[in-house]
Amino acid sequence: MNNEHPKVNFGKTGVLLINLGTPDSTSWWDIRKYLKEFLSDRRVIEVNPFLWQVILNLFILTFRPSKTAKAYKEIWMKDMNMSPLRFYTEMQVKKVKEKLETDKIIVDFAMRYGNPSIKSKIENFQKEGCENIVILPLYPQYASPTTATVCDEVFRVLMKMRWQPAIQIVPHYESEPLYIDALVNSINKKLNTIKWKPDLIIASYHGIPKKYFKKGDPYHCYCQKTTRLMSEKFTKVKIMTTFQSRFGPEEWLQPYTDKTLETLPNDGIKNVLVISPGFASDCVETLEEISIQGKESFEKAGGENFDFVPCLNDNDDHIKLLEHLIKKKL
Repeated sequence: MNNEHPKVNFGKTGVLLINLGTPDSTSWWDIRKYLKEFLSDRRVIEVNPFLWQVILNLFILTFRPSKTAKAYKEIWMKDMNMSPLRFYTEMQVKKVKEKLETDKIIVDFAMRYGNPSIKSKIENFQKEGCENIVILPLYPQYASPTTATVCDEVFRVLMKMRWQPAIQIVPHYESEPLYIDALVNSINKKLNTIKWKPDLIIASYHGIPKKYFKKGDPYHCYCQKTTRLMSEKFTKVKIMTTFQSRFGPEEWLQPYTDKTLETLPNDGIKNVLVISPGFASDCVETLEEISIQGKESFEKAGGENFDFVPCLNDNDDHIKLLEHLIKKKL
């Protein structure tokens, strides 16, 4: 009887870093496919699903892909044919592997939308014999449309598994000292490369609809906490919290980054540095929306100096932080 038993791998731990995702290319169809998956998520868009599918398929997916493709083309890494978010996520995993991977620990990454999928990576971990999996969503500040939807997808995959691994999730790390230090170091590093002193530093976080906050989403509080902790460590210039990337007609968390950049020069604030602490990797929201569009609108309104602090990406401070967050769960 024993000879007929299928071989079972066991005794390993999988570590899965998960970012938002990225289209496979800048083609209209790839962008449309990515947007469809992203905007069909009930956590992301909380409106009547029947009505939303009509709006999404008839209007948004007809007109939006061209606009989004244009933004991606501005920042696409043509030599490697991939988005910066994909590139930096791969680099983060490569460097975390060097620190943590052994014959008992496997480190990999997945995207919530697009490729590689969470499903494919969890199934692979199970085949490799991972009895425990550590999930690290690359969102420092927990929000239901980001961290929670990663958890939803992880558990959807587990629901179809006969033999489930044990799961541990890093839910948020908005006030982790290594994270705050990494952000402050990145500001100081940028200040050493520019010839002017900012009148203000804007900490721009991705927004969420205000109604999500009113329903109990803690995201807004976590963003404010990160800015407060940065301000306690970095006292040379005032840091202000704003929210970017709103979508649709309803009210989102305020103040809005774009509107703030347009009004600051009138208030005599003409030298601005922007940092996006909520993004683990530079992406279309930081490189196109802030570094290109934000800079343009600020200068058009009378601003004199504008610069952007790169995301933590694959720098040493960030790898140290990711290693620390994972080790706490191992």
